[in-house]
Amino acid sequence: MKYKGRFGDYGGFYVPEVLIPVLEELEEAFYRFYEDERFIAELAQLSKDYVGRPSPLYYARRFSKYVGFKVYLKREDLLHGGAHKANNTLGQGLLAKYMGKTKLIAETGAGQHGLATAMIGAFFGMETKIFMGVIDIERQSVNVHKMKLCGAEVIPIEGGTGTLKDAINDALRYWTAHVLDTFYLFGSACGPHPYPTIVRHFQTCIGTEARQQCLEQIGRLPDIVVACVGGGSNAIGIFSAFLEDKDVRLIGIEAGGRSLSSGKHAATLVVGRVGILHGAKAYLLQDDEGQVHETESVSAGLDYPAVGPEHCFLKDSGRAEYVAAEDNEVLDAFGLLSKTEGILPALEPAHALAYLISQKGKLSADTIVVANLSGRGDKDVSIVEKRRPQAY
Repeated sequence: MKYKGRFGDYGGFYVPEVLIPVLEELEEAFYRFYEDERFIAELAQLSKDYVGRPSPLYYARRFSKYVGFKVYLKREDLLHGGAHKANNTLGQGLLAKYMGKTKLIAETGAGQHGLATAMIGAFFGMETKIFMGVIDIERQSVNVHKMKLCGAEVIPIEGGTGTLKDAINDALRYWTAHVLDTFYLFGSACGPHPYPTIVRHFQTCIGTEARQQCLEQIGRLPDIVVACVGGGSNAIGIFSAFLEDKDVRLIGIEAGGRSLSSGKHAATLVVGRVGILHGAKAYLLQDDEGQVHETESVSAGLDYPAVGPEHCFLKDSGRAEYVAAEDNEVLDAFGLLSKTEGILPALEPAHALAYLISQKGKLSADTIVVANLSGRGDKDVSIVEKRRPQAY
């Protein structure tokens, strides 16, 4: 079973024996329902009427003028809840309903996946618990309040670093004891099989729409597609539709923290080594003894020491490139998009924007770039205010 769900040598199924039957049940249900006509129709209707798809592809004129090439933003920030996370939570929530589950649990870092799960829990009338590190609860308090307003219980995790990694650990432990009636709504394209495949499937709508919108609005495909990478769901969602278009560069931007040289960052694909975490083989940040490193990022959603297995495969195959943006560059990008376009990006996709700013003077004026604006920045205003008071 652990050899299922492989992307090259990555992925797999490394979990306690008690979870094997429930993951097999999940895999069977996913492959049974994801092509079911009734399931597809209900998901499509709710994606349109509840989530707000399709999201626009927006030409950022003033931002483009600043960087010196053409930048289009895939506006996932306009979806219900303010991020791409609603695509996956709606899909998995509907799957839970079809499976007869009555309770949802989820992990969250930046709070966007937690909020999206809480919204879906309210929509389907399911009891919902959200596991969240105490550090992230403090820096993402607005999303915590929103989750509670939707009726979810937010469970603070004090162990370890008090961030996303530890929230996943506790969510998995809870699930082990409540597998009969509880559906673990995993938030990113990582973890044990079948989650990387499931999350990828429900996020491919981003890339499918973006590719078609490019052809309709621009008349050709972009030269470059960029997205931030933590666990990797928004990036794999938009990359998925361009994988066979070999002339389109795919670039993922990880969290460089205060600086890569400091050792406190979350640039897993840039400097990590292969290991196993949360049930999957992937690149992760670890020492010579295999102990997982603490991570640091201004963005809670990228503050994670591993990454999804498909990104590992894309890195090794050379189909995608991965670089890191440091916190100060990200804060600059947050301010620049806000002031040039009147759009506040979440700090997570601001990493992708920071990379584009770094390419000023390096790309020709006719270069077309699509950046996945995977979330809006309301949740991060207080962080920016603390780190960059001069921005106001």
